[in-house]
Amino acid sequence: MKLKYPFDPNLKHHIIIGLSIAIWVFIFLFFTEPLDVSELNTTEKLTYLPLYGLIGAISYYLFLPLQYFLFKNSKQAWKLKHEIIFIICLAIVSIILARLLYLYVVVINEPNPYTLLYMVKSIFFPALSVILPIIIIGRFAFGKYHEKKLEDKKIEINGEGNYENLKLHLNDLITIQSSDNYIEVLYLSGQNIKKSLIRNKLSVIEDSFPELLRTHRSNIINPYHFQSWKIEKGKHFILLTNDVKVPISKTYLEKVKNTFNFATT
Repeated sequence: MKLKYPFDPNLKHHIIIGLSIAIWVFIFLFFTEPLDVSELNTTEKLTYLPLYGLIGAISYYLFLPLQYFLFKNSKQAWKLKHEIIFIICLAIVSIILARLLYLYVVVINEPNPYTLLYMVKSIFFPALSVILPIIIIGRFAFGKYHEKKLEDKKIEINGEGNYENLKLHLNDLITIQSSDNYIEVLYLSGQNIKKSLIRNKLSVIEDSFPELLRTHRSNIINPYHFQSWKIEKGKHFILLTNDVKVPISKTYLEKVKNTFNFATT
């Protein structure tokens, strides 16, 4: 249950999944004709059956806020248990809404509608057995696609040793500080800050990644994490994410000011 599971936070892709559910539910009902669907004429089929498809899409969209809530509270680490919770909730709500549609729209004037138990056995379970695999496969495929895109966007900080390297997203990198013959990389891992010590020179990293900004002979920062500007006893500092404080030397002061459009003296 604690296994990581591919997850795609892209709302556009979930809208596509919801629309696919609506179309697939309509096709399933139209061609399999469960219960009394075969007794409906073409006009009635085209009137009622798309409503069931719409219910499938609406049920999916209703649980997107729950999905993003779980994703955020798990520090953006989507697990298999989260996926199972999402699928079960989706199935239950879909059954409830489809039952209400049947009772209060499709057979509103019929004296003897089918019981819930009969509908669950005769239509809901068979329908879910066909539709849920499509949802699961679609979500899994989009999740894998998202993971691949993230992996392609990673940068790699290499060390002089054969096994000394660090691969991470550029926006997770906060600052790098030189330490003798090593560099100390400060970066985000989820919502936690981590450090890695790599044998390399700060000048090599600066040349390799022009997006970074030199603030001191011993420090370069990622401007993405800039929070505020600070002066203490005539010395200049930059505050980054999680209150990481980095000094600014006079040599690089003007360049740093220009980068952040500051006129502070």
